Amino acid sequence: MANSRQEWRVSLSRRGWLSGVAAVSLTGLAACGRKEKTAEPPPTPDGPPQGSLEWAVAGPWRAQDKARDAARHPMETLRFFGLQPRMTVVEFWPGSGWWTEILAPYLAEGSGRYIAAGFQTGPGAEPPQVALMAAFQQRFTTDRRLYGEVEMAAFGPTSGPVIEAGTADMVLFMRNIHAWMAAGIAEKAFADAYAALRPGGVLGIEQHRLGPEEDQDPAAANGYVQEAFVKQLAAEAGFAFVAASEINANERDTKDHPFGVETLPPMGLTAPRGSPPNPTFDRSKYEAIGESDRMTLKFRKPE
Repeated sequence: MANSRQEWRVSLSRRGWLSGVAAVSLTGLAACGRKEKTAEPPPTPDGPPQGSLEWAVAGPWRAQDKARDAARHPMETLRFFGLQPRMTVVEFWPGSGWWTEILAPYLAEGSGRYIAAGFQTGPGAEPPQVALMAAFQQRFTTDRRLYGEVEMAAFGPTSGPVIEAGTADMVLFMRNIHAWMAAGIAEKAFADAYAALRPGGVLGIEQHRLGPEEDQDPAAANGYVQEAFVKQLAAEAGFAFVAASEINANERDTKDHPFGVETLPPMGLTAPRGSPPNPTFDRSKYEAIGESDRMTLKFRKPE
């Protein structure tokens, strides 16, 4: 009888233990189920993070100009210059805004500042330049949500400072030095850039490159400029050379085109500038070359 009672107690004990195990197991399973539900990874956002340089270069608002990225290498070029989101950047003669549509959104998102030093459009300005600046201003000052506060300045033969002296972090000369040489204001461009930059600020240059064996035309009528000549202009203004990059080099460019560099894409002239297009001109050779061979240079204003 005593043995039967003892076996009964053991049986109850085992049942209790098994019930406890079952309860713990069920609780654990429930907990595991809850954990798996809360541990789901967040959805991956589409495209680069907003405000990044990758985002600005990939922006859908650049739909018409993205085709030239393979030739102009905007990401690599701006990284070489050392662009940062909080910088104050001045671009001399931005044209229709190929670089503006990258720089303005990027700087607006990063609390930076973008200044477009366009054509001087006072008395004596050429009508095409006036029209281009009007179109630029209309495009980039009416969409503040995307481009932020695009500031307008002017650069030309009699223009004043493009920005408060010593306040710019970066100045950009993007394929315009030949035009300034033709207008006799290349030295002024470098002097104005030097005045605008803070000590330690960067001057970034992209320019059609003439071969070192060629004679430099003082007016750069064909659009090409020797790299050594650009370095000389910068040094005379007080800049220190930092580095050169072959990001925008093109070995196919023979630089002996009938209408200068504008024979090549994207201009694709088939007749001298100002003349009607020549429908019989064979463009295939120049399309195969692509855009020009260009130097990419970085200078710094000494501390």
